[in-house]
Amino acid sequence: MRKLTVTALWLATALASSHAFGADGATTGPHGEKPTPAASYTLTLGEEQKIRDGKFTAALVWHEMSEYTNAVNAGAKDEFKRLGISVVAETDAGFDAARQKADVETVLAKKPSVILSLPVDPATAASLYEPALKAGVKLGFVDNSPQGFEHGRDYVTIVSDDLFQMGHKAGVAMAEALGGKGKLGYIFHDADFYVTNQRDRAFRTTIEQDYPEMKIVAEMGMADPARAEEIAQAMVTQHPDLDGIYVTWAEPALSVLSALRATGNTHTKIVTLDLNEPAALDMVKGGNVAALVADEAYSIGVTLARATAGSLISKTAEPFLVVDSLAVTKDGVKDGWKTSLNRDVPASVADALK
Repeated sequence: MRKLTVTALWLATALASSHAFGADGATTGPHGEKPTPAASYTLTLGEEQKIRDGKFTAALVWHEMSEYTNAVNAGAKDEFKRLGISVVAETDAGFDAARQKADVETVLAKKPSVILSLPVDPATAASLYEPALKAGVKLGFVDNSPQGFEHGRDYVTIVSDDLFQMGHKAGVAMAEALGGKGKLGYIFHDADFYVTNQRDRAFRTTIEQDYPEMKIVAEMGMADPARAEEIAQAMVTQHPDLDGIYVTWAEPALSVLSALRATGNTHTKIVTLDLNEPAALDMVKGGNVAALVADEAYSIGVTLARATAGSLISKTAEPFLVVDSLAVTKDGVKDGWKTSLNRDVPASVADALK
């Protein structure tokens, strides 16, 4: 889901039990929810006018600010503006649950109609958002919800990625990079968190079921991203003929890239998840990185804002809404950045394409 800046969140939000995708390859939510396409939640012109007439307000209480969160935040703000909802507060907890609690208390003084948030620690977050519930504020969440909260009673919806789709597209991208055959390394997230677990498993399932001439010959779990380079070094030492390596997300993929560069390896291709400027720069320069698979982060913000706005006029939303993903390669990096983050590709990458 995200960059190194959210690694701590992934570890902190690990639930007591994980949910694998179903046998049909469908993503499930943090509590086993079935996914509903985000695009299916719409408002009629009459409903939009009713929302505008309500003169509602919103607060955006984020876990931290990163490239990903900035895109979600921008999507939410644009949709609220379109619907005539004023954003009265934006906060950044810096991955501190206590600070996020204080942020909620602070923004409540502005009496927002809705709060959008991503809980730093879902296991303990219920008490954090309770004051908002008591004040009648509508809550909408990205990726997860506080433990013990019930959809429809305590919060409007959760909006996230189509996790299986992301892992599947990573598998397809790897196959396309290698011509459908070769030996693979597989570095998965060795922690109990539904987002990374489902994406990783979807990659493996895609390779094993769809590409018989591609074999995962080396696999290692990564609990601590700081060990990614060490893991990659061990993997390529034992299997110097690897054609490709899948890495669970982009920041540790940079460490894998460093390990390959240190040995002069220009052959082994890397496919990973989430957009990252250094990885994209290597990709457009014809380096080891073959593809980056990203979610439509801006659309997550748009969808969550729309659904919570709808709740203000008693329009319900399904419990787990998911946005699409896309595989970004050298040829499509400009469009991919725009689709995912709703902004132009970084200048360094644009310059390298000239």
